Amino acid sequence: QVQLVESGGGLVQAGGSLRLSCAASGSIVGSNIMGWYRQAPGKQRELVASITTGDIRNYADSVKGRFTISRDSAKNTVYLQMNSLEPEDTAVYYCNLWNSEIDYWGQGTRVTVSS
Repeated sequence: QVQLVESGGGLVQAGGSLRLSCAASGSIVGSNIMGWYRQAPGKQRELVASITTGDIRNYADSVKGRFTISRDSAKNTVYLQMNSLEPEDTAVYYCNLWNSEIDYWGQGTRVTVSS
């Protein structure tokens, strides 16, 4: 079993920054992909960014140039640095780990961007 614990959400004004962290623990075997998804009210959950154990990164078009994903594989921790935040970034952000063909999810952390 794998557990994901997120931190770093909160309220910020437009143009501000936040950094999300997600620490994974448990039975993580071999290569994996860690990422962040978000779900805004009334919308489907969408991928924000992901990173493989080989440091291959993928970003949603809406966050390219503003968000940066990174990871510390020794600590099984993934980070999301969010800059130039916009009200449209308001959502619950979920950490995701894909390992051994299983998806694991964190409990979510709320990010609210005021205009």
